[in-house]
Amino acid sequence: MAPIRVHFDGKVFVPDEPVDLPAGTSLLVRLAQADSDIATTAIPSMTDHPLLDLFEIAREFPESDLPTDAAAQHDHYLYGHPKRP
Repeated sequence: MAPIRVHFDGKVFVPDEPVDLPAGTSLLVRLAQADSDIATTAIPSMTDHPLLDLFEIAREFPESDLPTDAAAQHDHYLYGHPKRP
């Protein structure tokens, strides 16, 4: 998705041009002040971030299947060590 210019009306961000998205679409927005001499193509893309693949894999697992002690017992889940008391 290409970067778009928006303006803040005091309450919400309003696109300066039409946007072809269904109503209710959730987006991640990075804010950078637009100067007249900066092209919108200079805004970095998030589509190639290395963690995006991991997030996509994580979405496939229901939350009910995730361990509640994953942070405390990470050695067990990552390396197969016995759980600590």
